[in-house]
Amino acid sequence: MTNHILVIVNTTGRQGASLARVATAVGYNVRAHITTKLSDKDGAVAKELRELKDIEIIQGSLEDQKLVSRLFIGARQAFINTISLGDEVAIGKALADAAKKAGVQHYVYSSMPDHAVFGRGWPSLPLWSCKFTVENYIRQIGLPATFVYTGIYNNNFTSLPYPLFCMKLQPNGGFLWTAPFHPDQPIPWLDAEHDVGPAVLQIFKDGLQKWSGHRIGLAYQLLTPKEVCAAFSRGLRRPCSYKRGPVTIEVPIPSGYRAQLEGIEELFGKHEAPYFGPEIQAPDEALGLWEGYRGMEEYAREVFPLEEAANGLTWMH
Repeated sequence: MTNHILVIVNTTGRQGASLARVATAVGYNVRAHITTKLSDKDGAVAKELRELKDIEIIQGSLEDQKLVSRLFIGARQAFINTISLGDEVAIGKALADAAKKAGVQHYVYSSMPDHAVFGRGWPSLPLWSCKFTVENYIRQIGLPATFVYTGIYNNNFTSLPYPLFCMKLQPNGGFLWTAPFHPDQPIPWLDAEHDVGPAVLQIFKDGLQKWSGHRIGLAYQLLTPKEVCAAFSRGLRRPCSYKRGPVTIEVPIPSGYRAQLEGIEELFGKHEAPYFGPEIQAPDEALGLWEGYRGMEEYAREVFPLEEAANGLTWMH
């Protein structure tokens, strides 16, 4: 049990919600930032946050300097996962400055690599390189920090026509996943809702003596696309297959995400670059933090049908 204040930024996201759930369960006082006011339209996460004990909800834009300046007052620890609402670099720097000024003792930042820095002709991914820029700033100002690099969320899969992770329902009742990844290239995977919280909580427990300045590849399985589909086949007891192909966009998406998808197609499709770059390995350190992870087959069996039903789909009946 602890009466320490733990700040979580973007608590309605999968990473932040996972940590809020676990931290409040073991006695942390959580100060949870959310961008918009919670409502029933926000679904299960919003309902859960309202019902958690020992949680203080702070709502507002991270471009509001007054909000950011008071967010960390009295806090010892913080977990930051920013999203692409506004200038993510400016927001990330402002959060780091405020945390340092408030005396936050351990700052865990959800970062990602900038593949362009490795000098191999790899492109930057725009939604990742901004995080890497903020990570470097956090190091420059001397904020005591650890950096987690998350694998691809198991929870990204859907049979809705969203790009990159659409498990398209087939006439035979099975699924087809089409993406630019090489079918035999191992990719790191993470069930964000289930496993981020316990892992980050353990980072805080271990402390800076173990994780100061460290980058952790937060992923629990390295699976090729073919192995992912095999896990879905076992979990759903339906055929699931993989086809390598370009990213197809069938629904309106933000322009920034379109650029990200184009970069993914080049970086991982054309160049077949390692997901975290050549310097970060998974899953050994993640498993050292938390062994009770939810793997892809369990996700496909236990969670995927529920998420699909929540989206109004009926194929599982």
